[in-house]
Amino acid sequence: MGRSGPLRVLVTGASRGIGEAIVSRLSADGHQLALNSRTTADLEQLAARLPGQTLVLPADCTDPTSGDDLVRAVIDEWGGIDVLVLNAGEGVAASITSTDDAMWQRQLDLNLTSPFRFIRAAVPPMKAAGFGRIIVVASSASKRGEPYISAYTAAKHGVLGLVRSAAAELASTGITVNAVCPGYVDTPMTQRSIDAIVEKTGRSRDEATATLAGQQPTGRLIAPSEVADTVAFLIADSGQITGQGINIDGGKVQS
Repeated sequence: MGRSGPLRVLVTGASRGIGEAIVSRLSADGHQLALNSRTTADLEQLAARLPGQTLVLPADCTDPTSGDDLVRAVIDEWGGIDVLVLNAGEGVAASITSTDDAMWQRQLDLNLTSPFRFIRAAVPPMKAAGFGRIIVVASSASKRGEPYISAYTAAKHGVLGLVRSAAAELASTGITVNAVCPGYVDTPMTQRSIDAIVEKTGRSRDEATATLAGQQPTGRLIAPSEVADTVAFLIADSGQITGQGINIDGGKVQS
């Protein structure tokens, strides 16, 4: 069953883009927000803008100890952890032949291994409490292949598999595990993709933006708030939605 009242929420990759939209929405809903990214100053500025109680937890999510350390910090401060939102992630574009081992490993570390470690750390206290909501911000690349992002796509396919397996394992414990799978969202990461298109093709920024917006059948980029709304919905769910990869892509991937 769902829980009423404020929940204790840890969000990784919280300081900008989708992460910032998620914490803004959840703080406005009255939840306690533990904010993670690598930069303390960015987190402190964000915390100052939020209406609710916050905890600033700077760390590199790819550090092997960060999952255990951050979950423990939330429990030490607030007595437990109810919700884990794993938003930290990044994509890089390269052909398969230009994808070296270091790039491949970095994508796996950030987009797959890090979420695994955080989930592993959060499950025991959530199981003890009989309640938990785990949400991974994946991508439409979790469900289909796109050219020039083989490492990112492989990692995102893997993290969706992790979500599905964890959900099946934990279904009777009161913990749900889901992914949200956005298309191109209007974020700094997408703006960097637009920059790369401009540099490589000589197109204008408007033309490059239209190219990515056109990947969604609705013809526009996804707003970060639309992803945040879906995360808030999954947190409030009574517990019957689990093991899902929910598409937020204007109808690009139909499942």
